[in-house]
Amino acid sequence: MVVCNPFSAAYVLGAETVDPIHFKNVAREAGISFVLDNAMSEEKHMIETMVGGVAVFDYDGDGLADIYFTNGAPTPAMKKEDPKFFNRLYRNRGGMKFEDVTLKAGVAGDGYSMGVAVADYDNDGDIDIFVAGVYHNILFRNTGEGTFDTVTSESGIKSDLWGVAAGWFDFDNDSWLDLLVVNYVEWTIDYKRFCGDPTGNIRVYCHPNHFRGVPNQLYRNRGDGTFEDVSEKSGVFDHIGRGMSVAFEDFDENGYMDVFVTNDKLANFLFQNNGDGTFDEVALMAGVALREHGRPVSSMGGAFRDYDNDGLPDLRVTALDWETFPLFHNEGGGFFEDATYETGVAKATIKRSAWSLGMFDFNNDGWKDLFTANAHANHRVDLWESTDYRQANTILANMQDGKFTDVAAQAGADFQVPRAHRGSACGDFNGDGRIDIVVTAIMDETELWENVSPVANNWVIFQLQGTKSNRDGIGTEIRLLDQYNIMTTTVGYASSSYLGVHFGLGKVDKLDKVELRWPSGTVQTLRDVGVNRVIKVKEAAE
Repeated sequence: MVVCNPFSAAYVLGAETVDPIHFKNVAREAGISFVLDNAMSEEKHMIETMVGGVAVFDYDGDGLADIYFTNGAPTPAMKKEDPKFFNRLYRNRGGMKFEDVTLKAGVAGDGYSMGVAVADYDNDGDIDIFVAGVYHNILFRNTGEGTFDTVTSESGIKSDLWGVAAGWFDFDNDSWLDLLVVNYVEWTIDYKRFCGDPTGNIRVYCHPNHFRGVPNQLYRNRGDGTFEDVSEKSGVFDHIGRGMSVAFEDFDENGYMDVFVTNDKLANFLFQNNGDGTFDEVALMAGVALREHGRPVSSMGGAFRDYDNDGLPDLRVTALDWETFPLFHNEGGGFFEDATYETGVAKATIKRSAWSLGMFDFNNDGWKDLFTANAHANHRVDLWESTDYRQANTILANMQDGKFTDVAAQAGADFQVPRAHRGSACGDFNGDGRIDIVVTAIMDETELWENVSPVANNWVIFQLQGTKSNRDGIGTEIRLLDQYNIMTTTVGYASSSYLGVHFGLGKVDKLDKVELRWPSGTVQTLRDVGVNRVIKVKEAAE
């Protein structure tokens, strides 16, 4: 059991202590009034429970992290005819104050939107937006002048499947970012099956097993603003799932980025990159397709992060109550083991349901913690089960040994408010080096969690610019002290966090050595690096 010692700034667990993690919800005073509207209908269309992606990125290049929200649309038309259904872009004005610049920027979008992925796909120095939706994907190209052009049609990206999430990565190391779109199931607005109680009086969203799965799609960036659909020839299209999220890493250390896709009530996918434009699906062999009990769970959000500082990327997944939140430990050699119980994650999460997640060092002590955006998928679940639809979020603190404990009760009074949470993204909105969180909730207030953790540990954030690699440096591996992290913008469920690469450092006040391995293969070493700052690193020419 965790207790808060009134004579110490740290949580106390027996003889062990961990620096506290505190948050304050500042959404209202920050000027963020966005409400995630799923257009709930009496028909209980499956799309209504899947909404909620959010992205954090600096769209105007002023050094401040901005926020983009996706939103639903009324059925059956699925058109954003009412402004309450617009996707929304909030510009960070500084001082934790935001303004809605959606119309000025031209990113209100159309259709029933789900997920969002941000990156500089055209290598022009400005961050672009991809929105995954229900048979309506959108690619917004950043003009660099505070506005975006909609370029979906000319880009070659299709809208022929129900897209839930997406992610940018350079699978062929040609310096141009490619796009993986995660698709869910076969569904149309005409689907009328009744799911609910036997009397026919209470209707709920149908179980995913009632729907046929679909393949994911891979688009290769040609470097001229257009994309080639390489789903089939890459092998990705051969595998049918119910995709929910995606995470990228080079788990086998062959120099090419691999792809992990969470599947809802089906085995997960791990696409191993062969380096020749093709992928092999190896999740079962690698040990990440299923929990150790061999049954599929409601895999939702996913993250590839090294939680125990052994230098290897591990896999975290969120799921529903009584499924726990799976944690797969990287054993090296391309194999993982289920570490959900031994790390304390199972005990802390067994009664929780979660969608998105963020695996960051929230107290800057040098060990990555876990945030989860909690809620059940079934809005009437309390009628049949001893659980709640609306739930408070969770923070699991890393005990500096790769084991975790739930410290949400000590995170702050307003952290205990239950909502129908969905997407989440992380960033440093006020430049203090502590990672903040933005979270969406269906038909409820958006949460903007300012990190107000009291212990002043040191930190560093690396922001990258590739020269031989892609402009964002996505896929760059960074090692310092005993820590490992990677540059990615794909985090959580249907969400995106363009932060750079953050490290908490505890009391370390100087870094003797930082090693970067860029996607091009360039290895770059930085010496005598200062702390408590954002460091911009340009890929070395040689």
